[in-house]
Amino acid sequence: MIELEGVPELVDPVMICAFEGWNDAGDAASMSVAHLDREWKGEIFAELDAEEYYDFQVNRPTVALDSGVRTITWPTTRLSFVRIADSDGNGRPRDLVLVHGIEPSMRWRSYCNELLGFAHELGVEMVVLLGALLGDTPHTRPVPVSGVTSDPDLAQSLELEESRYEGPTGIVGVLQEACTHAGVPTVSLWAAVPHYVSQPPNPKAALALLNRLEDLLHLRIPLGELPEDSRAWQVGVDQLASEDSEVAEYVQSLEEARDTAELPEASGEAIAKEFERYLRRRDGQSPPHFRDVAGGGGKDEEEDGDSGEAEGDSEE
Repeated sequence: MIELEGVPELVDPVMICAFEGWNDAGDAASMSVAHLDREWKGEIFAELDAEEYYDFQVNRPTVALDSGVRTITWPTTRLSFVRIADSDGNGRPRDLVLVHGIEPSMRWRSYCNELLGFAHELGVEMVVLLGALLGDTPHTRPVPVSGVTSDPDLAQSLELEESRYEGPTGIVGVLQEACTHAGVPTVSLWAAVPHYVSQPPNPKAALALLNRLEDLLHLRIPLGELPEDSRAWQVGVDQLASEDSEVAEYVQSLEEARDTAELPEASGEAIAKEFERYLRRRDGQSPPHFRDVAGGGGKDEEEDGDSGEAEGDSEE
C-alpha cells in the first residue's frame, strides 16, 4: 500500500500527466504541466525511484553549484498536488494531481502500475495525458489539439475521438491503456507542432493544450506570460520564414491546405469556444455551453486531428 504523508483529502481530483521525450514535441506537454505547477504553487509529495526506470547513460543526471555546493539532480518523475479554491469563478473547489517526468527507459508496465497506485490512493476521478506531435500544420494558424479516448462512453459524453491508431507507441499510450483497463476514465490531449520548427520550447502549442484543458475540465487557468510568449514565438518564426523563400512558400501551401480543410461550421464552433473562454476569464462566470444555446453541431476546430508525421504517436 502506498503511504501518502502530507497530502490532504483531495476534492474531485484529476491527475494531469506529461512526459518529456518521444511524446513531447517542442516540449509543449511538459511545459504545460510545469506552468500549472508554477502558477498554482504545486506541492511535491512523491518521486518515483529513478534507479528503477531510467538508463542514466540515456537520461544523464545534471550537476549544479549552489553557493559553492555541488549538487546532482537525477532524472525522475515527480508528483505534486494543487488546491484550487475557486476553479470556475463560482466558488467550486477542485484539486489537481500533477505528474511531470521523463519517459522511462525500462519497466514501463511497473511504472504505469505505480502511477495507477497513486491515482487509486488519491481517489483520482479522471486522468488527462498531455502530448505533442510533429505535424503538417502551419505556425501561423491556431494549433490543432485533438482529444482522444479509448472509452466509447467517455468519447460520446465529452465529445472526443475514439482512438484508432495502430503502430509504435510511447509511455502516453501505454499509460492510457493501463488506466482504461483499470477502470479509470482517461483522456489524452495532443497538440500538433509544425515539423519545420520543432525546436523547443513551443509556448504556442503549450497555450493551446492549456486552453483545451480548460474546456475539458471547465477550469479557469491563469496563463501568466504564456500568451505574450506565444506571440513572440510566432513573430520570431515569421521573421525566420520571411528570410527563406522556399520556407515561406511551403508555409503558404500549408496555410492553403489548412484553410481549405476547415469547414464553416467547425470555424463557428471554434469561435464559440473562444467566446466561452473569454467570458470565463472576464468575470468569473461559467457561460452556458455553445451547444446548449445554439443546439448546434459541428466539430471543435481543435479536433481536426492534423496528423502528418509525428515525433510521437497521434494515437491517444
